[in-house]
Order: sequence, then C-alpha cells, then structure tokens
Amino acid sequence: MNSSLRRTRRFFLSTLPVVAAIASGGFVPSSAAQTALDDIIKSKEVKIAIPTDFPPYGFVGTDLKPQGLDIDMANYIGAKLGAKVELVPVTSANRIAYLQTKKADLVISTLGKNPDREKVIDFTAAYSPFFQAVFGPKNVVVKAASDLAGKSIAVTRGAIEDAELSKIAPTGADIKRFEDNNATVSAFVSGQTVLLATGASVAGNMMARNPNLSAEYKLLLKDSPNFIGVAKGEDKLRLKVNEIIAAAKAAGDIDKMAQKWLGRPAGELPN
Repeated sequence: MNSSLRRTRRFFLSTLPVVAAIASGGFVPSSAAQTALDDIIKSKEVKIAIPTDFPPYGFVGTDLKPQGLDIDMANYIGAKLGAKVELVPVTSANRIAYLQTKKADLVISTLGKNPDREKVIDFTAAYSPFFQAVFGPKNVVVKAASDLAGKSIAVTRGAIEDAELSKIAPTGADIKRFEDNNATVSAFVSGQTVLLATGASVAGNMMARNPNLSAEYKLLLKDSPNFIGVAKGEDKLRLKVNEIIAAAKAAGDIDKMAQKWLGRPAGELPN
C-alpha cells in the first residue's frame, strides 16, 4: 500500500467515531455548545421548570398562580439574570426531559443529585434543604432527641423518617406507625399524637391546611438538599447560577426563603 493510500485510509478510520456519534445524536459540535446563557442574555427571557403539585416547594395558590419556595427561587434567579421568567410546570417524571429537549433552560423542582442523574444533566450548588423532621405545636418543647421521651409521635411505617426516628428516639418515646402519609397526618391533626415525623413537603402542606394547629419545625432527622438542573455541558450558565446562589447565601436570601416556606433556615448547603 503506497503512502497516499495509507493517509487516505487513516483519515477515513479517524472520522468513523465522529460520524457514528453524529448519527446517534451523541456528538455536539463545539460551535453549538455553551449557548444557553448567551441566549438568555440576548432574549432577556429564561424558561424555568417548576413543580405545581408539591407544596410548599411549588403549588397553585388561590389566585391560580404558582407559588412556593421553588417559584420564589426561579423568580430570584431570573431577576439576577435580568431576564423575564417563563415558569414551565413539570412533573417528577418529565422534568429532566424538558431540560434535555430545551423546553426549559433550568429545572428548579426539588431535584436531588445522584450518580444516575449526573450522567445526563449537570447540577448547580444546592439552593434549598429538603428534609425529614419532627414537627409539633409551638407550645411543645423539642430541642433534642431526648425531648421526645414521653411524647407520642406519628410516622409512616417504613418511610425514611421512620428509620431515622428509630435511630435517635430515646426509651419512653411513643412511636405510633401508620400505613401511609394521609393516615399519619390525620393522626397528628386529630390529636392522636403530640408530634409528627415526616418530610418537609408533607409537613408544609399540612401546616398550610391547618394553621390553627400552630405547628412548626422541631427536630431534624435527615437532610437531602435540592439542586438546580442545567443541560449537560452548559457550564457558562451553571457557573453563572452558582454565582447567584453564592451571593444569595451570603446575603441571607436563601435562609429567608427557607424560613418563609419550610419554617427553618436553609443552613449549610453543599456546593
């Protein structure tokens, strides 16, 4: 084989992976990457996916408009980007797909970070806590696990909060287990138990529906923070949002949002 034919063969073989990647949709030319932030700045519009069925993070208010912690955060980021916010309602099942298909620039929808999700999208720093905790009336003192002694606590059997509560509950704590969240909440609301161990979203909904109970956050069981989803490879947008989150943490704005909707400051959140 002469040198000319060898060069031609080497060139052909070297292009095969690129051709295959383009055919499969897995190759993105560098000229097409990193455009999300520039597009937002140019159009002065940002599409942010949010929940509308998961209080207190996102739900439809009496005025039929979305509200909640995630909605406040979406509007906060839009303002810092100098962009009008288009809120895009999503479900847990389709929120990542909306990001991948450019129906949304960002996902702010109680999104936890895990290895499987990190394969298909990128994440900013955490912007809010998501947690399991003990809740109860303001006039009941619970500042440490030892304060649970002698008190009845409603919890859903087999849930994360059941496992975490069992780890710290002292002898004398009266743990009453129920088969689902509705039964657990009903037991607390009806006065069958003094305290309630549940997730932040369930507790937030319960407190919003029963303000007469004067229930509040008491004791943390487990923290699982929320992150903002960004399309894979959109590092300019991710880093810009990280700047906004860092400044919001320093200014106390993240804590204020968490206090407003969750009844506790956000505290330390991972970057």
